[in-house]
Amino acid sequence: MDTSKNRLVDYALYLLLFFGFTYILFLNPGKSRALLSLRMSQCQTSKTTQYQMAVYRDKLDEALSTSSTENKTLIICIVNKAYVEGDKPMLDLFLDGFWVGKDTKTLINHLLIVAMDQTSYERCKFLKLHCYKLETDDVDFVSEKLYMSGDFIKMMWRRTLFLRDVLKHGYNFIYTDTDVLWLRNPFPHLSLNKTMDLQISTDHFNGNQWSEANPINTGFYMINSNNKTIALFDSWYANKDNSTGLKEQDVLVRLMHQGLFRKLGLKVRFLDTVYFSGFCQDSRDVRAVTTVHANCCRSITAKLADLTAVIHDWKRYKGSSDNQTLTFRWSNHTACRNSWRH
Repeated sequence: MDTSKNRLVDYALYLLLFFGFTYILFLNPGKSRALLSLRMSQCQTSKTTQYQMAVYRDKLDEALSTSSTENKTLIICIVNKAYVEGDKPMLDLFLDGFWVGKDTKTLINHLLIVAMDQTSYERCKFLKLHCYKLETDDVDFVSEKLYMSGDFIKMMWRRTLFLRDVLKHGYNFIYTDTDVLWLRNPFPHLSLNKTMDLQISTDHFNGNQWSEANPINTGFYMINSNNKTIALFDSWYANKDNSTGLKEQDVLVRLMHQGLFRKLGLKVRFLDTVYFSGFCQDSRDVRAVTTVHANCCRSITAKLADLTAVIHDWKRYKGSSDNQTLTFRWSNHTACRNSWRH
């Protein structure tokens, strides 16, 4: 008896579905076309998105594989129009460092320039470097972004998102700001051990390479791609919208002090300014200095002036005798010091 009832119910449901479908398809064609159009639109949008992601991935994969070493390691810097224009653009000065540096010329073969606009991309291609055009979702990253301005903060977060994608592609990298001069090959002073997850520069080194009390600077660091470092970037970027008025570096510092590095089991080394120096704290040994970062500086104009002085200091050192080396002094970073007054 129950079986017969169930069959009757099933039969009634089938009839309702049949008549409902017939009504939509034949008696109300307008609604039918609307539903079909919506479905086709959704399919088209999905296909377009998939195509865009495929193109993005293909181009990024190509750029990464072309510029990396056999162990999937490369050097990345990010530029926009403000860094490639002028009598002596910042990008040109950055490349000068590789030219006058010690054992740095061949490193250019593994340098990927990431351009945030068409002008900087074209300049990169003209210089015959490894270049990648970063899509920025119609956000204006063309002009100079003054330190801590709203657009500066947006640009730093876009950078973080891109670098997370690089890690997810399985590539290790040194990220370097364009205002970092490479005067020596840094790899002899960096651990190449795969257990070392992150090695990051500091504004002032406190003497302990494992101390989280060191004030970090995200303008130069080396990172290995693994589940822990990807999780770090996931957590870092996830805090973007909860950090109004903070740049991405401030957020990373906060997460570090909240114990995220330890929670993820990250092995992090903080780099000594004797080797990885900057305008915040000069290297005290020109015979050991590897990089010089124009940190503690507000504008591109000021950075250009004082980094040019660093190039002159470096050339003076290279042409000096051992006795003169003992009395070597860096030029004052006057332009950068004055940049904070405007």
